[in-house]
Amino acid sequence: MNDRFHELLVVGALLLTGCQTVAPENEVAARIIDPDDASRAALQDTVNTIMGTDVTIAADALTNSSFLTIENRPRPTMENPVPMGRDYQRPVSLRLVITDGECILVDDRNDARYLLRDTRCVAH
Repeated sequence: MNDRFHELLVVGALLLTGCQTVAPENEVAARIIDPDDASRAALQDTVNTIMGTDVTIAADALTNSSFLTIENRPRPTMENPVPMGRDYQRPVSLRLVITDGECILVDDRNDARYLLRDTRCVAH
């Protein structure tokens, strides 16, 4: 009975550690260089995927900084077509890193990583 318990404990520990994401050692902060229509579309699509909705981002996003902050904006309604006031939801923080020559967008909420296709970046 003790062997079976020990076996289940080891399997449980492996499952828990297997689900964690560990940043590669050679990962460094990055910024986008030479942005074009394809790289902007890749960034826009990736941010939309992360947020689960269409998001408006600047054309020069991540070209001067490795951080991108997405703030929530209240949705317009029939009663309030131009919402005013504060939104108390925490902004979403994304950061761009370069790993093995690839541009990776990291969601700081859960450390999920997304490859930015058609995008060139350099260490920042």
